[in-house]
Amino acid sequence: MEPDPKSNEPLIETRDERGVVTLTMNRPANFNALGEEMMAALQAALDRLKADASLRAVILAGNGKAFSAGHNLKEMIARPEFDYYEKLFAQCSRIMLSIQELPVPVIARVHALATAAGCQLVASCDLAVAAEEAAFAAPGGKGGWFCHTPMVAIARNIGRKRAAELAFTGDTISARQALDWGLVNAVAPAGRLDEAVHDLLTRATRGSAASKGIGKTTLYAQSDLGQADAYNLAIEVMAATSQTPDAQEGMAAFLEKRPPRWAH
Repeated sequence: MEPDPKSNEPLIETRDERGVVTLTMNRPANFNALGEEMMAALQAALDRLKADASLRAVILAGNGKAFSAGHNLKEMIARPEFDYYEKLFAQCSRIMLSIQELPVPVIARVHALATAAGCQLVASCDLAVAAEEAAFAAPGGKGGWFCHTPMVAIARNIGRKRAAELAFTGDTISARQALDWGLVNAVAPAGRLDEAVHDLLTRATRGSAASKGIGKTTLYAQSDLGQADAYNLAIEVMAATSQTPDAQEGMAAFLEKRPPRWAH
């Protein structure tokens, strides 16, 4: 189902017959800035989807000339209080963590510019596909306010040296450079962006949905641990999940050379 181009909602939600939900940020006039309205809509959608047993994947997209330009500076400049900013950045960080807490793959469809918290949003998604015309930046480094919170997610995607370059210079990088650095998984011509998104989505959602949900949780949990602790966690989870019906079915189907029949 295509989003309604006349919708006035900040976030347009559509679902296809496979259980794939597309969340489209719909404030093109302010470049889909992550203002209070947009963040509230995103968080509400993510909270609702977390309890959706029929969900198979989420695509995060944007309408207009930008994927997202980051925080809404017009809102922020009018509120100089420390408590306001602390609450705002906590709200934004909660969105980023909620994306990773969804038990299904979340793919960013990046058709255009993604800067600051908009780039953080891309980095927080499990996967990302960008159009050739897309670009990425953490521009605070060339101004007066460093992109501290965006760099938490971005640095975990691209590594320390490249994160430092992006953060200190504030330079904009191309979609191809973002691919080389590991910020996105694929780059496609604009006319084939949806095809590339759905190709990756199809491959990322095959197999047991139940297994994938546990796998996503463990992937993020172990990545923040030291190697020995990461192995200890992975051993426990892998041994525990060996007892699930889908694990047993997957092994049996492989050995018997037949299509698997998943419990979910």
